Amino acid sequence: MSAAANAHFANPRNDFWRLLHDAGFTPRRLDPHEQFDLLALGYGVTNAAYRTTPGSGDLKRGDFDASRIAEVARELTPRAIAFVGKEAYRGLFGERPELGPQGRMLGQTCLFVLPSTSPANAAVPYDVRLESFRSLRTWIEPVDRPAVRALLVDRERRTLLFRWHVGGHVWWITPGGGKEPGEDDETALRRELREEVGLTDVTIGDVVHERLNVLPYPPRITLQQERFHLVEVDELQVAPTVDLVQEGVFAHRWWTAEELEATEERFSPLELPALLRAL
Repeated sequence: MSAAANAHFANPRNDFWRLLHDAGFTPRRLDPHEQFDLLALGYGVTNAAYRTTPGSGDLKRGDFDASRIAEVARELTPRAIAFVGKEAYRGLFGERPELGPQGRMLGQTCLFVLPSTSPANAAVPYDVRLESFRSLRTWIEPVDRPAVRALLVDRERRTLLFRWHVGGHVWWITPGGGKEPGEDDETALRRELREEVGLTDVTIGDVVHERLNVLPYPPRITLQQERFHLVEVDELQVAPTVDLVQEGVFAHRWWTAEELEATEERFSPLELPALLRAL
């Protein structure tokens, strides 16, 4: 029916346009043929797979073009891409997602999975699907967060990273975190190093890297402006003064530039090996 109408979600029994309005994306309920009116509101709709089928279960892996969606993210730089139904996401990335924000990103574009709005998904109550659409509407309004981090380097030119579990993914990250109201970089970083590492007698060095880090985790996307200061130590016994497990940190390790370049583990920022070599 959508193919015949040349419009997205054209089946009158499909709840997509009703959900979009009820969740606050549109000022009124649009008809499928008004799909291009979404552009003026800052939204767009496209296909994960173009072949016409009765349902998502009739699609094959080859019907999905992940490179095209990556190109959309690269060229249009949307804040987020939301997949209507788990199958759209799974067909592109080969992994079964949970509903909601995903740990995977396409560049700086965050990803979100909504329940299917198809009448074939009628077993999921309307209010449950509406709650997911409302969560998306809240999530895409970002929060700005200034943060400070330490490139903590010992005399063997290794850097200390924490093993951080978040959103079903694991990252190795540098010590540090968000700045409290009124804190400058040095005050905030001394507090973070005391809490996370147990380091009290320390000299905060120069800023060696700056970046915008987009964090896709609920309840809202966080745009974290990060400044990395060089902090040098001869040696260090890591002894946190807070429970890091509550923050998703389960281990720590010292890394050389060579180890970071060779590992298949995820670490952040990606520039870490180059920063260490530059020292």
